[in-house]
Amino acid sequence: MFVQTNSLSATRKYFNDRLSEKFSSRELRSMFNLLAQERLGLSSADLILQNDQLLSESDLLFFRSAVKKLQSDEPFQHILGKTEFMDLSFITDKRALIPRPETEELVRWILEDHQDKAGLTFLDLCSGSGCISISLDHYLTLSKGYAIEYSEQALALSRENNAFNKTNIDWLIGDVLGANVYERFSESSFDFWVSNPPYVLYSDKSSMSKNVLDHEPHMALFVEDNDPLIFYRKISVKALRYLKQGGKLYFEIHEEKGSDVCELLTGLGFKNVQLNKDLQGKERMVRAEKH
Repeated sequence: MFVQTNSLSATRKYFNDRLSEKFSSRELRSMFNLLAQERLGLSSADLILQNDQLLSESDLLFFRSAVKKLQSDEPFQHILGKTEFMDLSFITDKRALIPRPETEELVRWILEDHQDKAGLTFLDLCSGSGCISISLDHYLTLSKGYAIEYSEQALALSRENNAFNKTNIDWLIGDVLGANVYERFSESSFDFWVSNPPYVLYSDKSSMSKNVLDHEPHMALFVEDNDPLIFYRKISVKALRYLKQGGKLYFEIHEEKGSDVCELLTGLGFKNVQLNKDLQGKERMVRAEKH
């Protein structure tokens, strides 16, 4: 047997010993506790008080499998099968990008701007897992949300997350760089648009971590070096047609492209263009208003 005994404490020691070179003690404690809560149905208090609890053979194999996956750089969120975002739970796997903390900051910015309003209509473009639109629908009063995604697999995942969180997004499959997907909308009908589009340059690929490159969809990550703002340009032009007067456009952006995106929006005629930093001090989000 790969553990000294089949107790919870021995399993924890095995987990920590095998992964101590890759993760901090804090990360290991958090990951083990989340896995134990999910697999064994234990509470946080149980994890402290029931160190001598015995695990079944299948439970031991589950933890050994988790260790092997973490050693091979599989994202922990994929192993657990879910992640928390905006205090909601989202299913996570290879079909879409894992929701990130910086995207939470973008969502909070939108909610702050609209906290006293009800009955808003919004569109999430390049919606991925659905974390943005689902969170907005959950927290905004009587909102009507639409989301556009190019990948059928990501759209299937977002529908699962929609059902899991009991929200009511209208999901559309289509290419935001095309024209057809917008034809169902009425002009000047949206209060705001939001997008976290592909923005990582292909030339940055070599510096990215293996767990991202091997386990998350490249379609949602990368954009050609010769036109890094292609999604921002197309979405912004369409937003001018479909946003209401005074409607807002929100983007998550590459930390090195803030001034370029702001210049693009200003050049197209948007007003009150604002660049915002995330909690790490990086310029990661932009807001603009239709004149």
